[in-house]
Amino acid sequence: MDLPKNKFLQRLGNKATLWGCWLGLPDANVAEIAAGAGFDWLLIDHEHAPFELSDVMAHLRAMEPYPSAALVRPVSADPALLKKFLEMGVQTFVIPMIDTPEQAAACARAVYYPPRGQRGVGTSLARASRWNQVGDYLHRANDELCLIVQAETLTALDNLDAILDVEGVHGVFIGPSDLAASMGKIGQGDDPELLDLCIGAIERIKSAGKLAGILTMNETLIDRSAQAGADFIGIGVDTLLLGSALRERAQRNQ
Repeated sequence: MDLPKNKFLQRLGNKATLWGCWLGLPDANVAEIAAGAGFDWLLIDHEHAPFELSDVMAHLRAMEPYPSAALVRPVSADPALLKKFLEMGVQTFVIPMIDTPEQAAACARAVYYPPRGQRGVGTSLARASRWNQVGDYLHRANDELCLIVQAETLTALDNLDAILDVEGVHGVFIGPSDLAASMGKIGQGDDPELLDLCIGAIERIKSAGKLAGILTMNETLIDRSAQAGADFIGIGVDTLLLGSALRERAQRNQ
């Protein structure tokens, strides 16, 4: 049995920008519906949404037959938690609240097998290795991993160049909502200074030869991010899209 390929890494070479959606509803039917909707990637948000480990596993299984790539944002960079996700078969991570190169390096150590990192070995229990049916899994798994760290504070932007230098980090994802909070402008997603900071960060990430990503529903920031060369942009959230569609339909005949 062959090692599953990282769909996200494969897709990156085919389009200037990959468009994605956030998944916050734990029902796997939502994941399957979203996976067939045409997004390049879908992010399972274990950080803020009410996902248990079994819910993330169900989402991965529901999405697997579809072209959309599965990304996971864990609630923390705890190596024990990352190991669980790795064994489930997660190949692309977006790890939140990384402010320093030391934190980024710790993430890299946690997700890669030795000698590149310190990931523990337990392939006979792992869906990722198809329970020891993937030949030479231990020597090839690192090649299919993609590690994205999330910059969400002014401290992270101050340290951005050093974070980008960390070996094993493929890119940096900008979080405008928490960045606005860090600026003392919580909830002000349209603030011009915030938008300029986000675009400046994307340009710095691209200049370093790394992947740049962002999540935003602000149409101006979406357009500016794509023009700045962002590799992947989150443009929707399942909870918001469902709520909007339901309200629109309910109000149509009032």
